[in-house]
Amino acid sequence: MDVESPAEHETLLPMPRRLQRPSPAERRQLPRYDLPDDAAYVLKPIGVVRSPYVWREEAPRQATIGEPVEAVIVLRPGLQNAVKDLEGFDRIWALGWCHHSKGWRQQIVPPRDRTKRGLFATRAPDRPNPLILSALDLVSVFGTRITVRGCDFLDGTPILDLKPYIPAYDAFHGA
Repeated sequence: MDVESPAEHETLLPMPRRLQRPSPAERRQLPRYDLPDDAAYVLKPIGVVRSPYVWREEAPRQATIGEPVEAVIVLRPGLQNAVKDLEGFDRIWALGWCHHSKGWRQQIVPPRDRTKRGLFATRAPDRPNPLILSALDLVSVFGTRITVRGCDFLDGTPILDLKPYIPAYDAFHGA
C-alpha cells in the first residue's frame, strides 16, 4: 500500500498489542454496566459552526488534512462572558454533534481500508452518539463569535462545548 502521508490514512492503525486479560476469577469481579435501559441525557448546544463545508464530501476526513480552512463558531446570546480569557490560548477543543449522521453499525470498513473494524477502533462520524471532537487553531474571539482555523465541521454543526487545548495536558509525546 502506497502511503503519502500518515495523517491522511485512518488505516494506519497501531500494531495490535497484547492487553492483559483478566483471569476467570477476576472476571467475576469486573464492574458491570448498570445504567437503566432507558437512560438518556439532554444536551443543549452552546453555539453553531458557520463553515464553508455544506456536504460531508466537501469536508476533510480529519481537521489536519489539506489546507486549513477558517470557520466561525457563533455562541448563543448571553455566553459572551464565558469566552473571557479564551484568547490567551493557541488552540481549543470543540465538541460538536454530527447532525448529518446516518445511523451507525458496530463494524465498518474505514475509507482506504479493506478490513472490517470495530466502530470504536475508527474515527467514523456515524456513531451511537454522533459526537465530533476537533482541536482547532484559535484565530480570534469577538463577542460571541470565535474564529477558528483547521475546521472539519459542516456548516450548521451544533457545538456542545469548548475547552482550551493545553499541550502539557493534551499532548501525548511519542504517541
